[in-house]
Amino acid sequence: MRKDPAMLAISGLHSHYGRSHIIQGVDITAGPREVIGIFGRNGVGKTTLLKTIAGWVRPSEGAITLDGETLTGLTPDRICHAGVGFVPEDRRIFPGLTVEENLSLGLLQVKGRSSRDEKRTIEGIYDRFHRLGERRHQLGTTLSGGEQQMLAMARVMVGKPRLVLIDEPSEGLAPMIVAEIFAIVRELRDQGAIILLVEQNVHEALSVADRFHVIERGQVVFSGEAESQPDREQLLRLIAV
Repeated sequence: MRKDPAMLAISGLHSHYGRSHIIQGVDITAGPREVIGIFGRNGVGKTTLLKTIAGWVRPSEGAITLDGETLTGLTPDRICHAGVGFVPEDRRIFPGLTVEENLSLGLLQVKGRSSRDEKRTIEGIYDRFHRLGERRHQLGTTLSGGEQQMLAMARVMVGKPRLVLIDEPSEGLAPMIVAEIFAIVRELRDQGAIILLVEQNVHEALSVADRFHVIERGQVVFSGEAESQPDREQLLRLIAV
């Protein structure tokens, strides 16, 4: 039994796109250094769930709290400043900005940093991601797909978020790059973040996850432990096409 108190609490969450009821009463809790896998077939609401937590979709009902602080209904920028980082499926690399300028935007998540601290943080990213350091003055949108995914992850890392939402990080990437992306997920976890991970690559996701939830039609229909073989087998049955 986990002794850490739950830091993230999502209760009775609902959200809509117009008249379409996408998220229908989701409950999730997570503690520090926990990776929670979110699985399900395409179109069941996984991405909408992350966007709702991040404030990109306004919830129609329910509550989201992080360390007791209410996030429900806040704007995306206020949720970001509350310690939530979001790596969307399309990466959202800002056109017209260099790699370094994209990273600098991630620093806006933390207030009160000195310019010296900010420079040290960026240099630390370059030490960790040599490819980004080599391309620091290159436009972010001209990077390869794998490099753009690294940039999107690194941009979240500089803000030292308490909660990280990651949507399909391995999609379309070569196996070597996928391994690197999941190494970054482990680093974020080891730094103390809570991670909600939406990922179609079930094997890779379970290699980093502690627990998981399966979503169908906007509802959690099964929850399991990543290390439990019976839970894994049930997961595969539920998401099989």
